[in-house]
Amino acid sequence: QEQLVESGGGWVQAGGSLRLSCAASGRTFSSYVMSWFRQAPGKEREFVAAISRSGGNTIYADSVKGRFTISRDNAKNTVYLEMNSLKPEDTAVYYCAAGERLSTIPTTRLAYDYWGQGTQVTVSS
Repeated sequence: QEQLVESGGGWVQAGGSLRLSCAASGRTFSSYVMSWFRQAPGKEREFVAAISRSGGNTIYADSVKGRFTISRDNAKNTVYLEMNSLKPEDTAVYYCAAGERLSTIPTTRLAYDYWGQGTQVTVSS
């Protein structure tokens, strides 16, 4: 069982930046496709970004493309989400997720096996 712990959330003004981290506890981190999702109050959890096992391939939701960057450090068992030019509509709880035995980089929730507890990001206008 993989455990994921997010950190780095907080409050920021519109136009600001935050960097989220997600640390994994297991020894097989490099075998997981990693992703970030978010859920705003009253809305469904939605895909934000994902990264392949090696870090060589990434995919983003259109709403964050050009503003957010996902990366990973397999030596540190950590995936990151660098968020720039933040907007009030980015306000949500952000979750990292890990998927094992994946041959693609999915954007759907059901494809991922392990989830963190989430970290709140609040962007004020």
